[in-house]
Amino acid sequence: MKQSRKTPISLAVVTLLALLLALTAPATTTVVQFHADSDLLPIPNLTISVQLIAWISVLIMLALTALAWWRNLAKNAPTPRAVSPVFGLVLVIAVLSVLYAGHTMTLTALLQGSLALAVPLIFGSLAGVLSERVGVVNIAIEGQLLAGAFVSALVASLTQNLWAGLLAAVLAGALVSLVLAVFAIKYVVDQIIVGVVLNVLVVGVTNFLFTTMMSNDLAVFNAPPRFDNFAIPLLSQIPVIGPVLFNQTPIVYLMYLAVFGVWVLLFKTRWGLRVRAVGEYPQAADTVGIKVFRTRYLSVLMGGALAGLGGAFFTLGQVGAFGKEMTNGAGYIALAALIFGRWNPIYAALAALLFGFSENLQFGLAIIGSSVPSEFLLMLPYALTVVAVAGLVGKVTGPAASGKPYIKS
Repeated sequence: MKQSRKTPISLAVVTLLALLLALTAPATTTVVQFHADSDLLPIPNLTISVQLIAWISVLIMLALTALAWWRNLAKNAPTPRAVSPVFGLVLVIAVLSVLYAGHTMTLTALLQGSLALAVPLIFGSLAGVLSERVGVVNIAIEGQLLAGAFVSALVASLTQNLWAGLLAAVLAGALVSLVLAVFAIKYVVDQIIVGVVLNVLVVGVTNFLFTTMMSNDLAVFNAPPRFDNFAIPLLSQIPVIGPVLFNQTPIVYLMYLAVFGVWVLLFKTRWGLRVRAVGEYPQAADTVGIKVFRTRYLSVLMGGALAGLGGAFFTLGQVGAFGKEMTNGAGYIALAALIFGRWNPIYAALAALLFGFSENLQFGLAIIGSSVPSEFLLMLPYALTVVAVAGLVGKVTGPAASGKPYIKS
């Protein structure tokens, strides 16, 4: 079968854009600051030539594009999987060097902000992975995140107990996902419509309760404590990645466990095999004795619980209070990360990190007074998803039975 040329064409188009970037790159330098005050072995600052980095990046991208075309034309083989991530990394380095031309880029601070913005997206994308892998499209991630944020703030405020707020967020997210599961699985309602309605419903309910209850006495109903950062000894002192990964709140550490745990459950256990079988061919799964409905309910509920944790991060890990519609579309970005990550928990988490990075970049550029419009950076995650679906990362298709109700004959 003849291989598609979508990936080589996409790489060629992006390489041409990078060439234009190199031709217009300013003749100046960018200073990269690696170290933080807590680093055990500080790394000295690196001064790089913007034009040199831009042209080296273009040459590497040309080589990768040529490899993709050679594999396609000469061997009728797909582009190696490593090509796209390496290509993307080189492109990011080139773009950052140009954007920060003449200024200092504090890498640790940039990555810390990116991770903070990505945490709810990662939890949301895991919720989507668990739901869609079992055949239920989860458009309601936004509602699950918002419900978790509201309930965690309320319960933590009333009890002054962070862990009680966290548990309440898990239950709130699971409750929203239960409504989705009942209508999608038992009553066979269109899953997209149910998800959209749930999002609107949760927004309306939380706004109503915020206005009529929380706002009347913020000190009682909307003043939750916040998790403090906990630095892991030695690991937090590793240059660059130490302060980013290992000086975080307990919710972030739970996120690490969740990503690894969902990956193990889906791809290394018998239960995960059954989940994937139900998501691909429920009739066959039912034939061999797998309980399709029970498997779908459990997986969707687990996903909602994780999304609730992501919502709690807004109130108990970041802001310290609930605000109207504070998730601000994070659930829909999580869906984009899910697609970009090919319904794989680890890839989806990496995609969410990329989206968090692009969102955080606008704040860094605003600090240095960059002339790049912030709207361009805000639309970047969605543009990346479109490019990914179009073929840059290869063929992207979800589970075969995703969105299709199963009616037992």
